[in-house]
Amino acid sequence: MSKRKRAFLLADVIVLIVLVALDQVTKYWAILKLKNQPAIPIISGVFELKYLENRGAAFGVLQNQKVFFLIMSVIILCGVVFVLYKVPDEKKYNLLHIIAVMIAGGGIGNMIDRLRFDYVVDFLSFVLINFPIFNVADMYVTISMAILVVLVLFVYKEEDFSFLTLKRKKISGDK
Repeated sequence: MSKRKRAFLLADVIVLIVLVALDQVTKYWAILKLKNQPAIPIISGVFELKYLENRGAAFGVLQNQKVFFLIMSVIILCGVVFVLYKVPDEKKYNLLHIIAVMIAGGGIGNMIDRLRFDYVVDFLSFVLINFPIFNVADMYVTISMAILVVLVLFVYKEEDFSFLTLKRKKISGDK
């Protein structure tokens, strides 16, 4: 592994720690200030802070499926680690590093909640469009997935993902 690759992975770990810490601090604040309190309007009729204990996924699906969510989180995190390890240290993949770390940060942030509380702390609410209440970790995943879709559709070519193969590269002299 090259020095540059090690530096990228170290930066990924540092950013991941910061993202998870930010998510957990905001949830801690939500528990302290919003739990058992009325919603706090930020922009009246548009956006408010409202405490919610989410035992499911977005839109209330899969309620009380903690084990399923934990297993899925571990599988996704393993995939993210694989991608981060395999992604080339070329400039065109820098955004892919950021996306992968954001997905991991969101997954870990919500996984911590499920392990600690058996639910995820949500507190951000767009009341104007009756959007499900969410948290900072959810933002990481949603924003990074939207960017990834744009990259896959409009920027990266199929061959740009050839690094994800499990096959070993042939070394000269191999048959």
